[in-house]
Amino acid sequence: MGERDSDASMTRQRSGFAIFGSVLLAALATTGCVEHDEAMRTTGVSAVHLPDVRTPIPLGPEARQEHRAVMQQHLETIQAIVAALADEDYRLAQGLTESHLGFFMHRQAMARQNPEHFPAAYHDLAMAHHEAAEKMAEAMPSRDLKRILPQFNNLLKACVACHLEYKLRSS
Repeated sequence: MGERDSDASMTRQRSGFAIFGSVLLAALATTGCVEHDEAMRTTGVSAVHLPDVRTPIPLGPEARQEHRAVMQQHLETIQAIVAALADEDYRLAQGLTESHLGFFMHRQAMARQNPEHFPAAYHDLAMAHHEAAEKMAEAMPSRDLKRILPQFNNLLKACVACHLEYKLRSS
């Protein structure tokens, strides 16, 4: 008889957990804590929805397109630099860094864009980005990833700082 009571107790306990789990799941779903968007289903990563507090940069359609092209080129260059480092082609990595991310590129971008449309603090962040690129390029001839990667990290920090602070305004 003790065994039957034990089985009945376990069944009630399991049933209680099932009910509790169902109620918890329903509560989470109705409060928005369960993500059902495409990103969650395909990647398993839940998006965090925070208010966008970045400062908009007021550019016209042509200037906005030019700026986007520069940002796309930066991203493609970073990918090419990573590939060159993986292949231990330090000369290529240095050349890409200097010509596409360093001060040479800054001068080219400034010649094509209207700097007066960008806030002064944006220019400071851009200069920090180009300076970080120059320092990374200087470390490349060492062929020492323990010297190169911290500089690469500083470059990426400069990229992220700018993207966290500014966005292009849709006009």
